[in-house]
Amino acid sequence: MHFSLSRPESNAQRKPSTTPHYQTFPTAPPRNKGRPPSDSESPYRSSRGHSRNGSESSHDTPLPKRQLVVLAVIALCEQTALNSISPYLPRMTGTFPDVDPRQVGTYVGTIASAFALAQFATNFLWGWLSDRVGRKPVILAGTFSTAACFFAFGFCRTLWQAILVQTLMGLLNGNQGVVSTCLGEITDRSNQSQAFAYLPVIYGLGGITGPLLGGLLAERGFQEYPFLAPNLLSACILVVDLVVIMIFMEETLEQARDLPPLGKRLRSIFAHVWQFTSAANPTYLRRGRSTKDRSHGENASLLTEDETSSVSASSSIEGLSNLLPDTSTDFTSKHVFNRNTLILLGTYLVFQLSNISYNSLYPIFAQAPAPTGRALSSEEIGLSLSFAGLVTIAFQIGIFGKLREKFGNKATYRFGLGGFVIAFILMPFVGYKNEKDAETDNGLVISTGKVALWVELGVVLLIKTVATVGGLTSALLLITNSAPTHAILGRLNGLAQTLSAGGRAVGPLLSGSLFSAVVEVRPKGEAIAFGTFGGIAFLGFLCSFGITGSSLEAEGWHEDSEEDSEDEEASNSSSSTDAVDRSERGAEGQSSPKHQKSKSTGSAED
Repeated sequence: MHFSLSRPESNAQRKPSTTPHYQTFPTAPPRNKGRPPSDSESPYRSSRGHSRNGSESSHDTPLPKRQLVVLAVIALCEQTALNSISPYLPRMTGTFPDVDPRQVGTYVGTIASAFALAQFATNFLWGWLSDRVGRKPVILAGTFSTAACFFAFGFCRTLWQAILVQTLMGLLNGNQGVVSTCLGEITDRSNQSQAFAYLPVIYGLGGITGPLLGGLLAERGFQEYPFLAPNLLSACILVVDLVVIMIFMEETLEQARDLPPLGKRLRSIFAHVWQFTSAANPTYLRRGRSTKDRSHGENASLLTEDETSSVSASSSIEGLSNLLPDTSTDFTSKHVFNRNTLILLGTYLVFQLSNISYNSLYPIFAQAPAPTGRALSSEEIGLSLSFAGLVTIAFQIGIFGKLREKFGNKATYRFGLGGFVIAFILMPFVGYKNEKDAETDNGLVISTGKVALWVELGVVLLIKTVATVGGLTSALLLITNSAPTHAILGRLNGLAQTLSAGGRAVGPLLSGSLFSAVVEVRPKGEAIAFGTFGGIAFLGFLCSFGITGSSLEAEGWHEDSEEDSEDEEASNSSSSTDAVDRSERGAEGQSSPKHQKSKSTGSAED
């Protein structure tokens, strides 16, 4: 609670009171230099009030459905395009003249890692840029660049061309982190869990529509460029997405809302840059000098030409800076990267590494021959993954919100990391299709047969899917709530996506190499691979208990009753102690005049 001293107005008939008057603020004073956020100005914030006794009354803010739909369209279009590559990438890589057919898997991993490593290099930069120029310009730039890269990818005929295009696609797209930032800015603590719960659902839908698009259109329509059709359609989807962003998306960075329209800002910036690089005496410098002459009159003639040019240039730079939002803050790196944030980002890296490693290990393990693998066909693997996708959507829509309301963001995030540990441990012990394969494993399985295998696979994949979806949603909420101000939220989300990209770049390489190394180990060599990453997930699970603080939770969520009773007991104890102190001071102040006189006499004698 913040207090301010207010002095009453002077009155000739009444002596001014010397008693300080305290005024409580419903929210903390603004800590950045931009326009302070207010409930009346922001269309996304809830109205909050205080009753006379100081208690705060609040209600859930209605979700901004129009902007949520726009963000959902952005995420779905992008995820559909990005996921469309995986079905035909092995086949496409095998057609390159400089690729050995026996090393197709290695080169497929190289192309995929090029995209992830490029995102690792620039995601934080895109987040920082969105804090400087606004969210909408960054999303527009990323969508346009990605559409151009998809168009170029369809014409790739060699390995180096494919790696180059995928690298550019990763370098020029940081939209995933910026979309999460926008979602955090159009919601508040009262409704953010509802909004964030649907983001993984969109990603799950993109994981279904993307492979469907790529698998159906690959090697159709163009003989010379057999993989052009799915890339052309992906580029067209992103162009439609670009139009939706331009027309319907609103800028969510508060400091950028009062600036001129984006088109006018871009024209002004390009005009300044063009004149600065091509003209010896740009017009904005001449305007600056004429303004200076009018302002100072005769005194302006006393300035030398160099001084006048310097002043004019400074004025033009100030005018150019007015085209960008003022997002300067008083927060230092110690405020932003505190203990909670560092632990959160570190465990988020472990979370993403565990997720991508599991996604890479499962298909390799499932298709590998017994006893190391389970000898499943491509169709069976695809069916199991489709089941996981349906579970993702059902869990997010029907269950996650209730779990989060009951346990909170921190607990559901820990459940996610703990779920990975359980899924990693259980997967190597699922059964085999037939008893013959089970005999080669020295009986280290619980059951055999197709029915038992599918039941066990379904249970393990269910645990892993719930852990992924619940943990990811909770992590996004925790990252959003850990930002001290929205002015740096883009940088935090950019850093989180940078760590995610690092996990996506390293995870497939480590997991695939480790599984290949333990194929010949008997018995249960596959358990070494799954157990290694299960141990990493367990370390992240333990570290997640270091994330503390009720400020990371949604509005209206409270700790359990035991902690509340402890706080109440401590408060009562403190109140009773204060009462005793006050009574003692009162008794001391009411001591006899004789005693006070003797004290003063003794002091005088000393």
